[in-house]
Amino acid sequence: MRAAYYEKQGPAHEVLLVGDVPVPEPGPGEVRVRVTVSGVHVGDVGKRHGYWGSTMAFPRVVPHGDGAGTVDAVGDGVDPARVGERVWVYLAQSYRPFGTAAEFVVVPAAHAVVLPPEVDLDQGAVLGIAGITGHRAIFADGPVDGLTVLVTGPLGGVGRAALAVARRGGATVIATVRHGDQVDEVLAAGAHHVVRLDEDDVVGRIRAVAPDGVDRVAEIDLAGNAALDVEVLKVGGVIATYATRDAEAAVPYWPLAFRNITVRFLSNDDFPEEANEAAAVDLTAALTAGDLRYPIAARYPLDAIADAQDAAERAGAAGRVVVEL
Repeated sequence: MRAAYYEKQGPAHEVLLVGDVPVPEPGPGEVRVRVTVSGVHVGDVGKRHGYWGSTMAFPRVVPHGDGAGTVDAVGDGVDPARVGERVWVYLAQSYRPFGTAAEFVVVPAAHAVVLPPEVDLDQGAVLGIAGITGHRAIFADGPVDGLTVLVTGPLGGVGRAALAVARRGGATVIATVRHGDQVDEVLAAGAHHVVRLDEDDVVGRIRAVAPDGVDRVAEIDLAGNAALDVEVLKVGGVIATYATRDAEAAVPYWPLAFRNITVRFLSNDDFPEEANEAAAVDLTAALTAGDLRYPIAARYPLDAIADAQDAAERAGAAGRVVVEL
């Protein structure tokens, strides 16, 4: 089969190769998926580049954790009726050497989730890492029905999922944006209220919606936003953070401590399996209902995977990047 791979870390155009590799066979409890679309996430870029202290656990890595396609074979213990299912895939390259940047990928059966026919394969292909992280940021500390949630970075992959599942979960959802031209898009993506960071009295405008403070924050930039989060959270609130601009982030320790704020750090590879499975159910429902949609910023063939990974690193709020098999 054709696949992209790298055997050392480094810049995309220096280390990514495309060639023929053996077709993988599903083991017990696994399914094999014929990949139609492979989603590119900044986490895939980080693993390939060696960002955040990541190293190669395998001598050859086929990248990308997310994808979508059709189940074409199953291993022992998996219902043969699954063959032919249209699915989205998550954690394909988590603690495993072979991801979705290939014509076939093998994953645990639970990591291939049935995708309803009304949902585009593109949407399933970009859902996994971002969607499950967004779901975890909202629900790691329990249900949100009746709570107020603040989502930062609402037009990113994680932020869009957080908006959708928080609103579907019964929360009042506030989002912050940096520019006025983002407001309408964020409201359409699920926020009840949008507060602009380029205007005065941000704390006051959030408190006008949540006079007693917000219950939870889904945080894209702990270093940049911790001081604001302290000002708007209730006593006993939660910051669930999945990224930061400053890897050595300083935080306002005593204000956080005095308000008994929990700071929850999130990394997608190691969420509890039951949390992944709950997220898969909720996210599929959000896609099916049209409450979650990702703009696709660019498409590339497999032979241009280096360009695709470079584009994913730049895309940000513009949308997601996919590789078509």
